[in-house]
Amino acid sequence: MNASLNLLIGLAMGLNLLALGSSRLPSLIRAMSLQGVVLGVMPLLLEQGADWRVGLVALATVVGKGVVIPSLLRRAMRAAHIDREMEPFIGFVPSLLLGAAGTIAAVALARALPLLPEHQGLLLVPGSIASVLTGFILLIGRAKAISQVCGYLILENGIYLFGLLLIHSTPLLVESGILLDLTVGVFVIGIIVDRIQRAFDSLDTRKLTVLRE
Repeated sequence: MNASLNLLIGLAMGLNLLALGSSRLPSLIRAMSLQGVVLGVMPLLLEQGADWRVGLVALATVVGKGVVIPSLLRRAMRAAHIDREMEPFIGFVPSLLLGAAGTIAAVALARALPLLPEHQGLLLVPGSIASVLTGFILLIGRAKAISQVCGYLILENGIYLFGLLLIHSTPLLVESGILLDLTVGVFVIGIIVDRIQRAFDSLDTRKLTVLRE
């Protein structure tokens, strides 16, 4: 079980680097979507019992992060007639190097933390820290609103991954709360993206600097 779980976490960490190094928005959305699906099936591996709450949250996570949210982002991308991040605040190669360095640092930090014995052989903590760092880099390093939304979602994936450490003590309470917050956050972000598109006919958040009272 640990080997399969670590394999999925390693895949999620690899998707972080793919998201950081991609200039094409469809590839970024695809990486974020696949990562959401990978994280969605992890509770089923951690909780071997037939707990309907585990299956419900896993299904909601896979459908929400793997289907619904990516579909909304692709629709916004088509409406804005953009498919590439041209002038990011942080270049793609520096972003990729920062992400790789953050991943290495996350693995080193996790080894120094006093984890429970059942968590010491898992990559939950380094995967969580690496995903949070990746989301943060996308949030501050990209100019397009869609890229920043993907950064927010990847950052949330890191929080979700860390919450899996508590699956036995508080069965999916943390994950359910995060999923609810994510749903509300995506709706709010969707409204903001729509307003930016209508006001500036672009999703470049740098245009917000021209706003005055």
